Amino acid sequence: MPQARKTVSVVVPTNNRPALLREALASIRALELDDLSFEIIVGDNGTSPETREIAEAFGAKYLHTSVNGSAAARNIALNAATSEYVAFLDDDDLWTSNHIRHHLQLLTSTPELGMVVGQIINTDPQRQPIYGPWPPRVPEGGALIKLMLSGYFPQIGATVVRASVRETIGLFDERLIGGQDWDWQLRIARRFGVGFVAEPCVLFRQRPTGHYDELQTRRIAFARRIFFRHALPEWRLWTSPIDFARSYFETMQHFFYYFVEAALFRARKGERAAALKAIWRAIAIFPTRAARSLLSESPLRDAVTIIMRGNKADTPFNRQSK
Repeated sequence: MPQARKTVSVVVPTNNRPALLREALASIRALELDDLSFEIIVGDNGTSPETREIAEAFGAKYLHTSVNGSAAARNIALNAATSEYVAFLDDDDLWTSNHIRHHLQLLTSTPELGMVVGQIINTDPQRQPIYGPWPPRVPEGGALIKLMLSGYFPQIGATVVRASVRETIGLFDERLIGGQDWDWQLRIARRFGVGFVAEPCVLFRQRPTGHYDELQTRRIAFARRIFFRHALPEWRLWTSPIDFARSYFETMQHFFYYFVEAALFRARKGERAAALKAIWRAIAIFPTRAARSLLSESPLRDAVTIIMRGNKADTPFNRQSK
């Protein structure tokens, strides 16, 4: 006897990126077969008139909100989801052919799971793979929560949840400029079991370093807020204050490395003021680590060297990067 066809709601937030949205929606529809269909819901807080046209061309439900931020766009779509399961995809990412079915099998066979996450492949803006698939595996229970508070941020596009978690843990926090998905996933992980699919499910399109310094700066405070919001109530997961501090540093280190790379990028372009600002931001995040970097051969010291020379010096780091 053939299995009943499953329907999954897919939340797609978007903001003035119609060409990318078209690719994202096409990658969702490409996974539909006789056993599976999608209720795609596009949550839009942009102004492009093309967005509605593209959503409707792919048979998606289109909803608009005037509230800024991806959390608001996700929430208006999540509130409208009618299926038993909800998946997600940001408008600049793509699902792969590996996605969704094994997530659904885990959720169907394991009632205690509220969420299943999968692997992703990081790509450059032209969709060329640069890293992954990752993570290779994830632990369960408290070990997973600790990992999520130590630098592992499950990508929302590789996440499928039971719709019922919406009633238990609520919606995305619209007060957060950054990390809304990480915060929401932590709330789920602290209440429900989490499953893992070891298959690359999403092509995650990274923005080039040095092109969103101000946004990253604003995100730092929100990352700290989310970390302490969830880490303090779970303090028993850490064996000592040093262990706790290590998780905090691992959570924040991607901001540090971003600004180190941004400083070198800006310095190479001759953008002295922007490079100095990036260096200062790296120092503000981790003063001791930045001091060590400045005293040894490192990208941060290379950036300072280029700025002091006033040209695009061919430092050892530059030669290795070519």
